[in-house]
Order: sequence, then C-alpha cells, then structure tokens
Amino acid sequence: MPLDFTAIDFETANNSAASACSVGMIKVRDGEVVDAAYWLIKPPLGHDAFLEWNVRIHGIMAADVVDALLWSEQLPDLTSFAENDVLVAHNARFDMGVIDAASRASYVPTPSYAYLCSLQVARKTYHLDSYRLPSAAMAAGFEDFEHHNALADAQACAAIMVHAARRHGASSMLELAELTGSSMKRIGAPVDELNSATL
Repeated sequence: MPLDFTAIDFETANNSAASACSVGMIKVRDGEVVDAAYWLIKPPLGHDAFLEWNVRIHGIMAADVVDALLWSEQLPDLTSFAENDVLVAHNARFDMGVIDAASRASYVPTPSYAYLCSLQVARKTYHLDSYRLPSAAMAAGFEDFEHHNALADAQACAAIMVHAARRHGASSMLELAELTGSSMKRIGAPVDELNSATL
C-alpha cells in the first residue's frame, strides 16, 4: 500500500475547540505532495469571539472571516479534499477535537476519519530536546516555515511523516504506525470499528 494521507492543521479564534478560523491541508500520494488547500472559516455562533492571545499567535482577526463560510458550509469542501484519507496532524488530539467540536456546535455530523499523530511518530523517530512542530520539522529537513499559518503547519506535518516513513522503511500509514508504536485512532466512529483493510 502506498504512503497516502492528508495532513491537516487548524487555527482557532479562542480557547474553544469549536472556534476554527482557518484550515490548511496537504494531500500526499505515494510519499509525494500532490495538492494543497487553505481557507478561512467563520466560527459557529457562540464560539466566534477572537481573543487577543489567539490573534497574536496566528494574525487572523474577526474582520478577516466576515465573508468566510461557516463551519457547516465549508465542511463538505474539507471532506471532499481529504476524501477517505488517513488524516495526520501534529498533536492530532487538538485538531481532531476541532473537527468534532466545530461539527457539534454547528449541528452537523462529525465526519469519520482514521488519524495518526505526527507528534507521536516524531517522538519515536528523532532524538530532540523539543518535539514541537518547528523542531520536529527541522529534523525532517523542513525549515523556515511560517509557524501558526495553517497551510505551512500542514506542510511541515506532512514533511515529518514522509521523512519518518522513509527512515523506518514504512510503505503505508498503517505500517508507519506499527513500526513507531503509534496509535492509529478514529474520529467520528468508535476506535474498534477501524478496519485496517481500508488503510
């Protein structure tokens, strides 16, 4: 099976996981980047306040998302881009939490995806003082990117996974998970329903 996946990263307007205000995605096919997507998101009502701390981190303000699509409106584009891929994110619990919380706050079903955390993989691949995204990406040879830009972060995440797969000799996401002792999990469905045959 080829090394296929979609790396994904969200930025949020505040400390609510439902407050996604931007998303970046990188599609990888057989270990090569083949497509990219980025757009702004208008957070769901009640989760749409932009805190100064968050704005300082990612630079996105309330005025920037006035004409953006709501989570419920943009979710079909997200799932269309990701298709049936395994999703990958750095500290995936956060990003998968965003998908779940934003979907719940928007009264739409949480889409079902298998996912793997590049932070877990990095910890089993490199010997670093810090495994934050910039440090892990540098170890993978991906440097000088705009951290906290969702697309740049997704690119860095993808670079980590591709480099780690080559280092471990993994030819698929499932094999990479097994070789690094990382947990392949699922959002939107019980973990025990994960069918490895689809990966």
